[in-house]
Amino acid sequence: MSPKPQRLSSVEFRVPTLHAPPSTSPAAFTLIELMIVVAIMGVVLTMGVPIFYRMRTEVPLRKAVKDVVEVCSHARALAILQSKATCVVFHPREGSFAVQGGGTPSASRDANGGPAQFRAPSTSPGSGLSGQLSDRVVIEMLDVDMTEYKDNEEVKVWFYPNGVCDELTLILFDPSVGHDPRRVISLEVTTGLASVELDPRTLITSRR
Repeated sequence: MSPKPQRLSSVEFRVPTLHAPPSTSPAAFTLIELMIVVAIMGVVLTMGVPIFYRMRTEVPLRKAVKDVVEVCSHARALAILQSKATCVVFHPREGSFAVQGGGTPSASRDANGGPAQFRAPSTSPGSGLSGQLSDRVVIEMLDVDMTEYKDNEEVKVWFYPNGVCDELTLILFDPSVGHDPRRVISLEVTTGLASVELDPRTLITSRR
């Protein structure tokens, strides 16, 4: 009996699936995303503009306070350094002030090898020994030793070698500043150091 022929198993062919290569182009923003970004930028700008405007309008007042405090500080330092009374001269009507009666030590010694001599201070702009108020800043009060001098041609505030000074209360007012348009500068008579307050009522309360 002849053997039965064996059936050949069918060969399965698998066709590989072709996948498209990943796209390398960046994903674009949708219109909604762009609108959200624009809205956020608008909110940030709306919040920043008032702050920038207020800082810009306060520049003359802040500079005036800085200059007065700096000039008084230099006068105090010169009085202590030279053991000689030094004053700051205010001209309320002109809005100017400067150190008077002090000096700065020169680099060279005298002919006998003694200590350094003092020369008259330079009151040029930016020296820290003088200042000029902006046209926008007004002296609302200039009180020296409990006496008002804002309408005088000239008034002197003295600093002494032991660190004490005359009593000074100076109120500066800038009508263009919408919030806190006044600054109160006062000198502590026992130390000669200046302090700055925003609200004049604080000073009135402390005097009571």
